[in-house]
Amino acid sequence: MSKNLVSLLFLFISIFMKAQDTFNQPQMADTMRSNGKIYVVISVIALIFLSLVYFLVRMDKKVKKLEDKLNEKGN
Repeated sequence: MSKNLVSLLFLFISIFMKAQDTFNQPQMADTMRSNGKIYVVISVIALIFLSLVYFLVRMDKKVKKLEDKLNEKGN
């Protein structure tokens, strides 16, 4: 049983290693890079990320403010 499991594991490892072949890179990334559109994609992703960070920081401040009010009323 364990020999079959190890053989199966090695089979899957070899399949995954083949999937990460560096010679077969996606052409979409090369096309977007050559057209300059990759920078637009990166900019949009960065904008979304920064917006989420801003939202979370703002929410944290509001929650902290509410917690402080709650603690003042409790004392």
